[in-house]
Amino acid sequence: MNAKETKPMPDVQSESDTRRLKIDRVGVKRLRYPIYFADLEGLAQPTIATCSAYTMLSAHQKGTHMSRLVTLFEEMSGKSAKKPLAIGALRDWSALLLKRLGATSGEIHLAFDFFVRKKAPVSGIESTMDYQVRLSAEVEEGQYREKVEVDIPVTSLCPCSKRISDYGAHNQRSVVTLGATLNEPIFVMDLIRMAEEEASSELYAILKRADEKYVTEYAYDHPNFVEDLVRSIAQRMAVDKRLASFSVEAENFESIHNHSAYAQITGGR
Repeated sequence: MNAKETKPMPDVQSESDTRRLKIDRVGVKRLRYPIYFADLEGLAQPTIATCSAYTMLSAHQKGTHMSRLVTLFEEMSGKSAKKPLAIGALRDWSALLLKRLGATSGEIHLAFDFFVRKKAPVSGIESTMDYQVRLSAEVEEGQYREKVEVDIPVTSLCPCSKRISDYGAHNQRSVVTLGATLNEPIFVMDLIRMAEEEASSELYAILKRADEKYVTEYAYDHPNFVEDLVRSIAQRMAVDKRLASFSVEAENFESIHNHSAYAQITGGR
C-alpha cells in the first residue's frame, strides 16, 4: 500500500457550516430491512420493515453520519441482534441513536406486516391473517415517547339495514386503526383483540361452509354502525392504564354506496 492510500480521509460531515441554521430532522427514510419481531407468545417472527430514523443537526455541523443510522437498524434486527424487537424495546435504541449522532432529539419509525395464525370458528382449520403495525420512538430534550399503531380489518353489519329489511342486512369490510402513546409496553395482539371483539365479526383467511354460516349469522346478531364501533373500542382503551393517549379510527368500505363511512375518537389521561 503506498503513502497516498494510507493518508487519512477527511470527515466532511463533521466540518463546520457557515449558514448557522439548525436542521430539525435529518436522516434516512424508507429503508427496507428484514427484522424479527416478538409479541404475545414471545416467538421471533420474521418480517420486512420499512424503517426511518432522524436526529436533530446542530447549526454549526455540516452533515449527519447517515451510515451510523443504517448500522443501528442492522444491530437492531440483523444477524448481530441479541434479541428480537418488541414494543418497549425502542427506548434503548433511541438513546443509542442520540449518543452515536451527538444529538439531543431523534426519532425511530418502523412499519411492518404482523402475521397471526387463526382457527376458523367451527371447522378449526388454521390460516394466517396479516395486520399492519407501525412503531415509533421519539426523544426530545430528554423526554421519551413511544407510539404504536395497528390496522385491523373486520366486518361491520348495518343496524339500520337489519331493522328496516324483511330479510338480510348489508355488511362491509372495515379497517379499524388503533393508535396509542404508551405509559408502558402493550402487546400488538391486545390491540387486535380490542377491535375484533367489538366488531360485528372478525375476519379469517380460510372459511369452510360451516364457518361461513357461523360468521354470517354472528355478524347479523352483532350489528354495528361505524359510530358504535369506535365508541365501544374507545371505552376499552380509555381505562387501559398502559395507554397515555389513544386514537380509534374506523373506515367502512360501504357495500351499497360508492363512498366510505368514517369515525374517529381520540382521548388520553
